[in-house]
Amino acid sequence: MNEQLAALEQAAAQAAGQANSEFDLQQVKARFLGRKGDLTAIMKGLGALSAAERPLLGALVNEVKARLEILFNQRLDALRSLELQRRLAAERIDVTLPGRRRRHGSKHPITLVTEEIVAIFAGLGFGVAEGPEVERDFYNFEALNMPRDHPARDMQDTFYISDDVVLRTHTSPVQVRTMLNQAPPVRVVAPGTVYRRDSDITHSPMFHQIEGFLVDRQVTFGDLKGMLTAFITEYFGAGIGVRFRPSFFPFTEPSAEVDIQCVICGGSGCRVCKQSGWLEILGSGMIDPEVFKAVGYDPEQCTGFAFGMGIERIAMLKYGVNDLRLFYENDLRFLKQF
Repeated sequence: MNEQLAALEQAAAQAAGQANSEFDLQQVKARFLGRKGDLTAIMKGLGALSAAERPLLGALVNEVKARLEILFNQRLDALRSLELQRRLAAERIDVTLPGRRRRHGSKHPITLVTEEIVAIFAGLGFGVAEGPEVERDFYNFEALNMPRDHPARDMQDTFYISDDVVLRTHTSPVQVRTMLNQAPPVRVVAPGTVYRRDSDITHSPMFHQIEGFLVDRQVTFGDLKGMLTAFITEYFGAGIGVRFRPSFFPFTEPSAEVDIQCVICGGSGCRVCKQSGWLEILGSGMIDPEVFKAVGYDPEQCTGFAFGMGIERIAMLKYGVNDLRLFYENDLRFLKQF
């Protein structure tokens, strides 16, 4: 038995010295000290010895096991030290190389356009207001002259949370909330996120609008035209053509859609403007007296106008983007251009 233990210890030391990796060493250790290892097999054979021999050989087996544990731990430390030296040699840092600068973030193009539009209207004396995106039917529809049976509701493609709660389809509810809490004169723009059930290269189920309205005494449609023309000239540059076309919105009367001369072809006609030379950018009109009644304003004393535009559409025109979905895909190749 003594000779067998000596041979086992010598074989274990030789095998450990030949192990070139931590994994190989673990395999060697399992071979000699594992549950099915050679030393374990010897320990199981102690039961066949006499009562006098068993304690002596048992102590000898434990001594061999302890020495092998020390041997394997020392070899493990040596292998780890060798691996560290190898990595230090292979991964040496060249301090003469230029440093890598940290990338700087930037504002999203939708944010940039929103801030530019708000800044222009702030220069015209407008304040800024906000409202909830989850809105009650009263603010989103009824107070804006769209009762429950009104066909204009079909134009909105609404996300309903319940019969009386919706994801707002436009920023016009901010107009209602502001007028309910503030007596005229009122001059406010309201940027924000809106939701409609629509999705393609020019529509998104979530997008952004900016609503603007002005209420005072003796406000005219001429004031509306002058103010919007001033905004368009400031944003798109002097000399750009502007036209107002009659339209319909349930909360304004009379109503008009506003077109600008195509910024792509300069009005000569192209695929973007469908050969018309014009691009629609916003809707507008004089606030309907029924809206004034819903918020407690006297339509005999007050007049005002309102307008609204899709921020994504303005951004597409300004930056020449041909697919609205690019704004939401978070592709850094696209976003870093702004």
